[in-house]
Amino acid sequence: MAAGKCATCGGPLDAGYLTTSNGSGIFWAHDAPEARLRPKGLEVLVGTRFGGTFSANLPGLRCGACGTILLKLPKSK
Repeated sequence: MAAGKCATCGGPLDAGYLTTSNGSGIFWAHDAPEARLRPKGLEVLVGTRFGGTFSANLPGLRCGACGTILLKLPKSK
């Protein structure tokens, strides 16, 4: 995804991935970690309190000024 300006506030967008991991929360990362365990050093966006063994990585853009996140969903099969 190409970075540009936020449609909400006009601030700069930061490319990265919204990542979930093993019930530990939702994270913002600059690469797509493949590990299912909680990656170290990632910013926790929303903590979760459910168990699970699956993780997901969605590419997106995040505005550091207003917190808006634009995600790209995978193509339907």
